[in-house]
Amino acid sequence: MEFAQLETVYERLAEALDQAGPEHSELLLARLVLLLAEAQQDNGPVLAAIDSALARLGPEVEPLQ
Repeated sequence: MEFAQLETVYERLAEALDQAGPEHSELLLARLVLLLAEAQQDNGPVLAAIDSALARLGPEVEPLQ
C-alpha cells in the first residue's frame, strides 16, 4: 500500500474513533480487526499484526504468550 493510501486509512480511522467516542472506541477497533480478519484466508497475518501492534505500544507492555 502506498503512503498516501495508508494516510487515507489513518485519517478515516481517526474520524471513526472520534465519531464513536471514548465509550465505543475499543469496540469499534475490535470489530474492525474482526472484519479485516474475516477477509483473510489465513489467520497467521492477523495474529502477527496483533502481536506487532502490541509490541509497538512500548516496552512496558508484555507480549502475549
